[in-house]
Amino acid sequence: MFGHTWYFSTIRKYVILFGTLFNDVRITREDKDGNVVSLLKVPLSYAPKEKILARFDSDPEINRPYSSLLPRMSFEMSSLTYDGGRKLHTIGRTVIKDSTTTKKLKYQYNPVPYNFNFKLYIYVKNAEDATKISEQILPFFTPDWTTTVKLIPEMNINMDIPVVLDNISIEDSYDGNFAERRALVWTIDFTLKGYIYGPVKKGPIIKYANTVFYAGSKSDDNDPFEYTVITPGLTANGTPTSNASLSISIDEIEVDDDFGYIVDNNKLIWD
Repeated sequence: MFGHTWYFSTIRKYVILFGTLFNDVRITREDKDGNVVSLLKVPLSYAPKEKILARFDSDPEINRPYSSLLPRMSFEMSSLTYDGGRKLHTIGRTVIKDSTTTKKLKYQYNPVPYNFNFKLYIYVKNAEDATKISEQILPFFTPDWTTTVKLIPEMNINMDIPVVLDNISIEDSYDGNFAERRALVWTIDFTLKGYIYGPVKKGPIIKYANTVFYAGSKSDDNDPFEYTVITPGLTANGTPTSNASLSISIDEIEVDDDFGYIVDNNKLIWD
C-alpha cells in the first residue's frame, strides 16, 4: 500500500503473547481427606466460546462425562480500536545504522497505538475448578500485567506492552434436563495496549547542518546577517575533533564513526 510492502507479524506476536500468559495453568485433584492425588494441566486453544461448546455437544457418546473434557480454556481476539490517548508525534523516528552499508541510516516513524481486545474463556464442570484457575490469574493483573516484547528486531525496538484486565462474567448453561450437559463458563475480558508499525526506510547520513539568522537591515528587513554551518570532525587516527584543520575529508567520515562537530559561524556584512 502507498508504494510499500512490509510485514512485521506484529498482530501475530500480540496473539502469541496473550496466549503465552495462560498456557501453563495447572490445578490439583484431592481425595476426600484433602490429599492431592493428581495434577492437571489445563489445555488452552485459540477458539471462540461457541466453537468449543459445539464441540462438546457434538460428542456422539451422550453419556460421556464432561469431566473427561473439562477443565479447559480458550481465547480469541474480539476487536481492535485506535487509541488516540497514546498517540506519539507523527514525525518522530527511530534511527539506527544500516548494517549493509556505512553510507546510510535505517529509520522508522513512530507507530500507531491500537487497543487489542481479547476474551479468555474458562470451561469447567464444577465451580471449584473455576476458582482454582481464576485465582492463579487474577492476582497478577492490578489491573494490568506488562511484558517487554521484541516487536521490530531489525530496528532494535523492544516495547513494554500492558495487558489490562477489564471485566469478568460467569455463565451457567445448566437447564435442568437430565440429558442436558452442564458447563460453567467464565469469560475474562482483556485489553492489550499495542502498536502497529510502518515500513523501515533508508536515508543518507546528514553531514551538513546549515542555520541562517535574519534581522532587520538598513536596506531590506529580510536580509540575513549570519549563518552557521555544522559538519562532522574526525582526525586521521579516529579521534573526534571540532577543529576543521585537523579533520579528514567529510566524504571519508562514515555513519558509525565516533566523530565530533565543527561549528563555523559566518557574519554577513552589508554595504
